[in-house]
Amino acid sequence: MNDLIVVPVVLPLLVAAVMVLLGDRRRPIKAALGLASTLALLGAAVALLRMADTPVPGGNGAWMGVYLLGGWPARFGIVLVVDRLAALMLLLTSFLGLASLVFSLARWHRAGAHFHPLFQLQLMGLNGAFLTGDLFNLFVFFEVLLAASYGLALHGSGRARVRAGMHYIAVNLVASLLFLIGASLIYGVAGTLNMADLARRIPALAGADRTLLECGAAILGVVFLVKAAMWPLGFWLPTTYAAASPPAAALFSIMSKVGVYAVLRLWLLLFGEGSGPLAGFGGDWLLVGGIMTIAFGMIGVLATQDMARLAGASVMVSSGTLLAALGAGQAAVAGGVLFYMVSSVLAISALFLLVELVERGRGMGADVLAVTMEALGEVEPASLDEPTEVGIAIPASMAVLGIAFLSCALVLAGLPPLSGFIGKFAMLTVLLNPAGLGGGSGVPGGSWALLAALVVSGLATVIAMTRAGIRVFWAPLDGSEPRVRVIEIAPIGLLLLLCLGLTVRAGPIMRYMQATAQSLEAPRNYIDSVLSAPPTRVTTEGKGGA
Repeated sequence: MNDLIVVPVVLPLLVAAVMVLLGDRRRPIKAALGLASTLALLGAAVALLRMADTPVPGGNGAWMGVYLLGGWPARFGIVLVVDRLAALMLLLTSFLGLASLVFSLARWHRAGAHFHPLFQLQLMGLNGAFLTGDLFNLFVFFEVLLAASYGLALHGSGRARVRAGMHYIAVNLVASLLFLIGASLIYGVAGTLNMADLARRIPALAGADRTLLECGAAILGVVFLVKAAMWPLGFWLPTTYAAASPPAAALFSIMSKVGVYAVLRLWLLLFGEGSGPLAGFGGDWLLVGGIMTIAFGMIGVLATQDMARLAGASVMVSSGTLLAALGAGQAAVAGGVLFYMVSSVLAISALFLLVELVERGRGMGADVLAVTMEALGEVEPASLDEPTEVGIAIPASMAVLGIAFLSCALVLAGLPPLSGFIGKFAMLTVLLNPAGLGGGSGVPGGSWALLAALVVSGLATVIAMTRAGIRVFWAPLDGSEPRVRVIEIAPIGLLLLLCLGLTVRAGPIMRYMQATAQSLEAPRNYIDSVLSAPPTRVTTEGKGGA
């Protein structure tokens, strides 16, 4: 079963290569290949998650899979590692990929060239980033997913997409350069880029070596926080995500969480409680930056009249919440962070898909026109563009879309009893419990600040989503019924059903999240499993076996 670890990387790569060879005219064949590949990835992710949650007989912790590419020892070769956290991210990516791909089959995959190969390469890059066990290959997979995302961001053409895409490419090229600089500094000091080996060597560093390591780690932190869209580094996100096609934006909703994943993985592994003087390095910056990101996203949610930009601003609120919670509570709050992350990613992805259906047939600038009419007291618009007829008008389509929109609003606002509230409650339970933060006599000020930010951002989301819902569903400017297909509504229903599943099965799922947090807090099992994995090649140091 260890060979299953490499499937999420190799399978989409091979399928993408076959798609390129088929050319751009055989879209039905490529669509079938893409759907089969994504379903296979979902099956592999489910199997890996079940194995990662299996206790080791007579041992400590759960099963952990280590795959040594080429049979070289982990210190010298490429290593892929599956634990509870990696398996969770693989499963979340597979569900988002499936929903986005099915939605695109209605019409979006025909809007430009090479959609399906780019989509598979995007999945490969995401899966590889979650599986890799060393910093250099994390950089490689970052570049793979970014290169694919450049094409997907521009898919469908149009001036808005090109303008936003150029900004997105420029920002990420600078971040990639910083990644190389930071990784080079760390390698120069520690002599390794393997994550487990770094965790073993860092506590022994002192003096100038430790200072250089801190510089390299700080530069890497900037890179990851650019990916996570932390303020002021995430100014590019709302515009880019709003301009992208709906299936691309839905898949992009997890890309900001790749940065959060990297922070969570490396911070607790390299700068956890066993890291000596470097323990908790950068935590205060995460807290302050996360709260500022929540505030920036909240302003964007309230200020925008465009539903796609509202969804993009919600991504920033979600990322800020995760980063601030990690900075305030460290490992103890990671379980609630993971639960909230899964819930918010699913809801935001559903919202990106939903926006295109809701606004289908509405005139360009209808939201701004509605605000102007309210200010001037107008009753009817002067004119609206004719609706684009896509699909068929299903009975009560506006009612179905309205229920889906309401569900997204409730989850993103964190209102009880849905999964968004459960995730926030789990985080605040730890943050407002002094015993959970080391037995202090009182609640830290940062926890109170985060509580206030979560309450205010939730209120802002309720206001913005209610305002948008009233204009679209309650008092629309035109009475036309959107023409949609079942293949477009079904993926949205899948994502919202997963949110409902998080609510109904909150107990077992939270148990998994807490077990994941405990393994991150005590990474000894991760370090030992990676470094003790038996190689099949002999090194120059005389280690390894045939």
